[in-house]
Amino acid sequence: MLLFQGELGSGKTVLAQGVGEGLAVREPVKSSSFVLVNEYHGRLTVQHADLYRLEEAAQVFDLGLEEIAAPGVLIVEWPERAWDELPPEHLLIRIVEAGDGRTLTLEAKGSRYEELIEQLQRRSRQVAKA
Repeated sequence: MLLFQGELGSGKTVLAQGVGEGLAVREPVKSSSFVLVNEYHGRLTVQHADLYRLEEAAQVFDLGLEEIAAPGVLIVEWPERAWDELPPEHLLIRIVEAGDGRTLTLEAKGSRYEELIEQLQRRSRQVAKA
């Protein structure tokens, strides 16, 4: 589960589109006006949940996000709208606008996501050496 947190217009949906593109999703990942969860198909199934329009946190429980995420990738925008209803294991990506760019901070909860961060750090070091 990937949680994208940031101010309105910070680039959460653009990041979700990048994840979709990386997983060979053919249609554009978007935040629908009235649908909380959209499903996309690529190398993996991508579930994209935008909780911005959520009326109450308990609605997240009814969505069954953990179950629908099991066979693929779940991206959740605006996780702060329902922290208590989200699974404890996740990768939180905080997006902060910094001048003309963005700063991303990654926070892993759980061994699966801690390992993912370690892999990203190793690859980053390899790219820096090249």
